[in-house]
Amino acid sequence: MAARRTTTKTPNISRDELLGYYREMLLIRRFEEKAGQLYGMGLIGGFCHLYIGQEAVVVGLEAAAEEGDKRVTSYRDHGHMLACGMDPKGVMAELTGREGGYSRGKGGSMHMFSKERHFYGGHGIVGAQVPIGAGLAFADKYLGNGRVTFTYFGDGAANQGQVYETYNMAELWMLPVIFVIENNQYAMGTSVKRSTKSPSLWQRGAAYGIPGEEVDGMDVLAVKAAGEKAVAHCRAGNGPYILEVKTYRYRGHSMSDPAKYRTREEVQEVREKRDAIEHVRQLLLTGNHATEDDLKAIDKEIKDIVNEAAEFAKESPEPDVSELYTDIYADA
Repeated sequence: MAARRTTTKTPNISRDELLGYYREMLLIRRFEEKAGQLYGMGLIGGFCHLYIGQEAVVVGLEAAAEEGDKRVTSYRDHGHMLACGMDPKGVMAELTGREGGYSRGKGGSMHMFSKERHFYGGHGIVGAQVPIGAGLAFADKYLGNGRVTFTYFGDGAANQGQVYETYNMAELWMLPVIFVIENNQYAMGTSVKRSTKSPSLWQRGAAYGIPGEEVDGMDVLAVKAAGEKAVAHCRAGNGPYILEVKTYRYRGHSMSDPAKYRTREEVQEVREKRDAIEHVRQLLLTGNHATEDDLKAIDKEIKDIVNEAAEFAKESPEPDVSELYTDIYADA
């Protein structure tokens, strides 16, 4: 299969849609910045992987999703939670290990869920969520409900064997699953160029007959367009689809990573020339969809939401010790 890359140059999109994407991406970024602050203050323990820089990926794909579609991802998951409609208060409370969190303070950053929003984690084992995503899609195919599952994983996980076992089964059974490779160029501290000889990651699906494409993950409109194509493919009963979304994370792999494996100039260049939020901001301004004052007002509104979530988390009590014994066995 020849390499393809979805991009957008002259978007045909309404003012409200564009403002919506701007608001959602800004919420994720401001939320993650606040999470980083709380981590530094010792209010968030354990691991914490921020999504700063990758916001366009999940916002674009959620724009292509419908009610009832499912999503499952790895440990860099806060952005996915917010994009699918989970309450920032509940997410922040979970990060701080409080009772008001989505997993009642027991899951933390990597292991929170929301059945109401069809969000199935947050998984700490690299690549482990990929077969789970295929399992969710298998259930939907069995039920014949027309739903699809977005299964997110990174360029590092793309080298895990269970990914390819899942590819084989997903195509064999024609499952409605979209495999989303969030290729942010670095698996922990190892660049893609040092970890794989493949010119692209999505083309590995060719061995199993799975179609796919490469997408500019710093362009929310390009991601949405590719997502709509993938969703249509799956809903039509044509089996799985692979999207390799080329993106970039501005922070280290986790809060404990100083990211010395790349230069400050490299990160700054992406921020200045390819930032996803700035791209939409410029579309709004140059298209006369919003003024500087309009965007400042949105930023203030988002900061208020994030600060309110942080205060809720701080004020929420820690879970009672009895919570250690709940959610261990299922009632049968």
